Amino acid sequence: MRPNVGVELAYRRKLERLIDEMSASVIYWVSAAYKKNEPAMAQDAIPADYLRRLMKKLARRWMSRFDDAANELAEYFAKAASERSDAALKAILKRAGVSIEFKMTPAQRDILSATVNQNVSLIKSISGNYLAQVDGSVMRSVQTGRDLASLTKDLREHHGVSKRKAAMISRDQNNKATSAMNRARQIELGIKEAVWLHSAGGKEPRPKHVAFSGKRYDVVKGAPIGDKEEYVFPGQEINCRCVCKSVLPDLTAYQGI
Repeated sequence: MRPNVGVELAYRRKLERLIDEMSASVIYWVSAAYKKNEPAMAQDAIPADYLRRLMKKLARRWMSRFDDAANELAEYFAKAASERSDAALKAILKRAGVSIEFKMTPAQRDILSATVNQNVSLIKSISGNYLAQVDGSVMRSVQTGRDLASLTKDLREHHGVSKRKAAMISRDQNNKATSAMNRARQIELGIKEAVWLHSAGGKEPRPKHVAFSGKRYDVVKGAPIGDKEEYVFPGQEINCRCVCKSVLPDLTAYQGI
């Protein structure tokens, strides 16, 4: 079972479009404010109050926009991850000679709800962090008399940081959601063991994950290779791209789950 790359990319693109809109709006209005106050700034009159009011207005607008979008985007992602996870597991089982129709179980509902709540929080954090960085850059620029070109460069860098955060969120959450949903299905099907498979995709692989690759672990308990010496599952730790391969028992008695 591997996280679906299509789900990750679709989620990432939706987040990036929202970030692009926010960044374009902020750069436009901050640039306009700077140009409007250039004569005053040239005379050492610092229009800090004007820019502070503008930043508060932009912050309210875009925090509200992200708040409104967060639930819809998070629900879209959670549903897509769940559907792709079930479809992939069904295909694997079919190749093993078992045909199963999955139903939405209480465990799956809990995972979906937790996934939505976690992603709502993460989506909102993107706008909060970006706007705090922008506000700091704008105020420092006014205080030090920097020109618009220098400030715009800073704003574009903040834009890039936010897009990298969106990429990390979409990848990491896709790994976590797929792992949790797959594990719940494994338990429902009576699968007791799985084989840990290291992804070999990260730049800085966890040595314990690499060493444990190919070994079996208890699906309920996990593997004792966490960063804090705890039991963990593939994809659970930050940026973990490891996956698992189920060790299938006789599943004929579980048809119709």
